Amino acid sequence: MTTKKSEPSGITLDPEDWSDLRAQGHRMLDDMFDYIEHVRERPVWQPIPQEARERFRAALPHSPTDLREAYDEFTRYVAPYTSGNVHPGFMGWVHGGGTAVGMLAEMLAAGLNANLGGRDQMPIEVERQIVEWARAMFSFPVGATGVFVTGTSTANLLAVLIARTAALGREVRQTGVAAKGGKLRAYTSADAHVCITQAMEISGLGSGALRRIPVDASHRMDVSALRRAIADDRAKELTPFLVAGTAGTVDTGAVDDLVALADLCAEEHMYFHIDGAFGALAVWSDELAPLVKGIERADSIAFDFHKWAQVPYDAGFLLARDGKLHRATFASPAAYLRREARGLAAGSPWPSEFGPDLSRGFRALKTWFTLKTFGTDRMGAVLARTCELAKYLEHRVQGEPCLELLAPVALNIVCFRHRGDDALNARIVVDLHESGIVAPSTTYIDGRLAIRAAFVNHRTQTRDVDALVDAVIRFGKAPASN
Repeated sequence: MTTKKSEPSGITLDPEDWSDLRAQGHRMLDDMFDYIEHVRERPVWQPIPQEARERFRAALPHSPTDLREAYDEFTRYVAPYTSGNVHPGFMGWVHGGGTAVGMLAEMLAAGLNANLGGRDQMPIEVERQIVEWARAMFSFPVGATGVFVTGTSTANLLAVLIARTAALGREVRQTGVAAKGGKLRAYTSADAHVCITQAMEISGLGSGALRRIPVDASHRMDVSALRRAIADDRAKELTPFLVAGTAGTVDTGAVDDLVALADLCAEEHMYFHIDGAFGALAVWSDELAPLVKGIERADSIAFDFHKWAQVPYDAGFLLARDGKLHRATFASPAAYLRREARGLAAGSPWPSEFGPDLSRGFRALKTWFTLKTFGTDRMGAVLARTCELAKYLEHRVQGEPCLELLAPVALNIVCFRHRGDDALNARIVVDLHESGIVAPSTTYIDGRLAIRAAFVNHRTQTRDVDALVDAVIRFGKAPASN
């Protein structure tokens, strides 16, 4: 008679006591609701104590730690020391403030733990819904495609690669750019984001193939100068292939003349891309939409749902007019990724065919929840309100003799300074950060250091603008500390 061996006990990462985990989870959820609800009671930002840093210099853990202990470490040493973009006083960079709805959606996505590289699953249908909504937002044709990425920097890179395919053919993926790419030339504004330059470098075309065109008094690309640069390059037997316009420059929020750029690209048979990191979503507001007129004529648009749309990080997006060209740029068949007509391996084309990522998170869910819950009318009103706050700051600056405006206010960004030297303004901004009152950033406008306030957070109000102005004036009078 044989004795049946007992099955070895399994090892799992599920909890032994689900009710205990449930209680702990509810505590975490309530704490995060409190964190958002009472955000004004905390400083925007505060310096990180050395003790907190040392907590995260520990050795690799080999033994388990109780969840309560790990969570206590998070609440004491992580949550209080973030960049502060949830706070209404955060004005330094174009960072969205997030929402409680988006936070809940992110939790749901983590629970599903879906990989959106491909296969026949409903999470991909949710992403396809966002693609269709984006196509409708920008009046793109049927057949346009889109894909979620980490952010606009990556989306701009994808656009450069699509434009490269349009210019050199799909075979460039095998042959590289050495044979024909040396003569390609791209053009963007002198005020365009540095990620356009990086995209040219990563694509193999090189930053030397990018011409940065001067801007006019409104910080928009000088279209006449662009036309001359293209003609000059053609005379040198070079091949102009791409214009990257900007809808909302990072320094001032300026929007290039998109209609003029679209006309020029049509005349010159060039690919027209728009970096609309935040400004593209102006289409949601009847008041702001005229500022981005012409965006519907782009060959591709890069933008972030995690900025003006307040979706939790990260949720970048690329929309491409020519879906076939888009797919030809990235699709890479492999035996282990075989598509089928039925079963889990059905559902072609997969999102991984429109970008470099095979492993992809469920970014679409928090975006879907945000748009579904609030609607684009309400979101458009939020966008318009941030621009009203920028105009309010402009008015406050113009009413204070000790302050000066450094650039026109086009959208939601204001560049101003105290009437002192660069060192004074740099000190004021650091003092503002350490005070915890507000957190602007700095940039240079025509060679002068500017205090830069970007209004993106839906929680920001006029009292926060007043707090900024009053603090700048107060710190501008204070003697420098040693």
